[in-house]
Amino acid sequence: MKANRDIKPISYVKAHTAEILSQVNSTKAPLYITQNGEAKAVIIDTESYEALKETLNFLKILSIGGSQIKKGKVKKQTEFFNEIENEILK
Repeated sequence: MKANRDIKPISYVKAHTAEILSQVNSTKAPLYITQNGEAKAVIIDTESYEALKETLNFLKILSIGGSQIKKGKVKKQTEFFNEIENEILK
């Protein structure tokens, strides 16, 4: 993170919104917004945001799977595929 480029006070954001949006979209680097010297928000480009959402969803699926394994809610591969085949052939 480059403090002079990646952290801006809200007053700067208000006065330079178009410039900031251009910067965020071209660099793909998040911009931290401060208010009264404290970080309050982050601006990221839409492509990075969508990738972040996708990654979080994938991690959530992995976490759910890990929990199910710990609880013993697993099936053998052959059993699983046999159940699917039986459902398809109904």
